[in-house]
Amino acid sequence: MTKSHLLPIFSPLPVCFVKGEGVWLTDTQGNVYLDGFAGIAVNAVGHNHPRLTAALQKQVSELIHVSNYFRIDLQEEVAAKICEKSGMRGCFFCNSGLEANEAAIKLARKYGHLKGFVEPRIIVFDHAFHGRSIATLSATGNPNVRRDFGPYLPDFIRVPTGDVKAIEKLAETTPGICAVMFEPVQGEGGILAIDDETMRAIRELCDRHDWLLILDEVQCGIGRTGKWFAYQHSGILPDVMTLAKALGGGVPIGALVCNEKAYGVFTPGNHGSTFGGNPLAMRAALTTLQIIEDEQLITNAERMGGYLMKGFREIFKDVPGVVDVRGRGLMIGIVLDRPAHPCLAIGLKHRVLFSVTAGSVIRIVPALNIARREADELIRRVAAVVKEFMAAAEH
Repeated sequence: MTKSHLLPIFSPLPVCFVKGEGVWLTDTQGNVYLDGFAGIAVNAVGHNHPRLTAALQKQVSELIHVSNYFRIDLQEEVAAKICEKSGMRGCFFCNSGLEANEAAIKLARKYGHLKGFVEPRIIVFDHAFHGRSIATLSATGNPNVRRDFGPYLPDFIRVPTGDVKAIEKLAETTPGICAVMFEPVQGEGGILAIDDETMRAIRELCDRHDWLLILDEVQCGIGRTGKWFAYQHSGILPDVMTLAKALGGGVPIGALVCNEKAYGVFTPGNHGSTFGGNPLAMRAALTTLQIIEDEQLITNAERMGGYLMKGFREIFKDVPGVVDVRGRGLMIGIVLDRPAHPCLAIGLKHRVLFSVTAGSVIRIVPALNIARREADELIRRVAAVVKEFMAAAEH
């Protein structure tokens, strides 16, 4: 290969894909791989879904971009659909989860200023991942992605993940708190789900102290956990939610979603986006949401998530080095007792795709329309990878 002109930011595996169909990908050599990764939980309806492909082709032939100087009716349709499914009030559209989280942080700070706080503070969790900009890195808990980019923004207060008592103590001792921000299921943190009781307790604390509850559902939202949104398992409603990844079915999009309490905090001129909410992204989002609804993929995510979880637990129950299988819906982590990155290359050998998160957790996040026979094959291939990895480690 000739010298690359790309910045050395990624370390891609030695494979390039040219065609996708459902949960299958074909590389330049004609090899076919089972995709248990879905582009980091992005391709919610699989690759090359006929309805999504046709809708995007038609939209490209009509209009791609006009800017938010003008009304974009498709934005209204997507926002209405998200609010219908979430029970919330309104949306702002951007281009990624990072941008959505930036917007949420800005909104929380303005909310704090409106309450008279000179230095509004946001409570965040250990092991959190909210993005790679300076503001979202300031909120992120992973030291590996934070290293070498300080100084960070002040006034993010970190607590152990899900520690309600630590939050209660801060409420008594720390002035200026305006929000609590966290992921209902930590993705980059190792597929750690916050339990429903904790979700309800934090909601109650936010109500008691007039804080915003901000939920980052960039990875766990849009059906992945077996509900439209992960917070719905606990029966609560956030004040602010961020979305991205699966929302566009593969087309870049992000969204800030607000309830009544947060709806009027931003006013004209407070925030914006050149590309956010463009007709192509909105057509992708609207079509993806319609496919998920029409094909009952929320139910499938719940059913197949449980099926995969059971299957992985059974096949790994006597495998040394496998510590746990955890997750929610089609967001599954296989926890090893050692760094798992070598599994990625072994995965290519077995023609199966997944990722490794938090160093030692194999992350399984397939398309929401994965079928049982494909789930069986995913279990078989991932198990073969892990067993080969563990056997090699013993020698």
